[in-house]
Amino acid sequence: MATTADFKIGLCIEFNNELYQIVDFQHVKPGKGPAFVRTKLKGLTTGKVIDYTFTSGVKITTARVVNHPYQFLYSDETGYVFMNIETFEQVTLSEDLVENHDLMKEGQEVGIVFHEETESPLYCELPAFIELTVNYTEKGLKGDTATNTLKPATLETGAEIMVPLFVDIDDKIRIDTRTRTYTERVKK
Repeated sequence: MATTADFKIGLCIEFNNELYQIVDFQHVKPGKGPAFVRTKLKGLTTGKVIDYTFTSGVKITTARVVNHPYQFLYSDETGYVFMNIETFEQVTLSEDLVENHDLMKEGQEVGIVFHEETESPLYCELPAFIELTVNYTEKGLKGDTATNTLKPATLETGAEIMVPLFVDIDDKIRIDTRTRTYTERVKK
């Protein structure tokens, strides 16, 4: 058991018979009335983000989750197959548990978060930044760089993201997987 004083970003709690992760919180002490804590909670099974206000000092049940390193092997009709890097045990996850699955390539290292008591997988998280090769993109027009103009590009995994005009086919680029945005070109 914990209280609202123990809140921190990333803490997993059991709330309304579901598991939630605290995405954001703010302690508020109004001039009149009791203090409270505004939170944004992300459902670990649904992925939905909800807003909830807790009375300050209320007791909450924390959930124990553990992140294990896995390697993406392949995908088939049953889902996405991963291998534990330490124990070589394989696990198959459905598409809804793997966010940004189209950015994964075979051999990619990921983290899979498990609920420690039930040992069930909750979600798969990619590294914050990954490097992929551009398979196809239109040529940028020379001199058209007055603004931050973007164009679509198809990556080696089949994913499509927006890139600056100077990016060409066979360029290796770094992508922020949290926002699905281009960050920089990787030097060869």
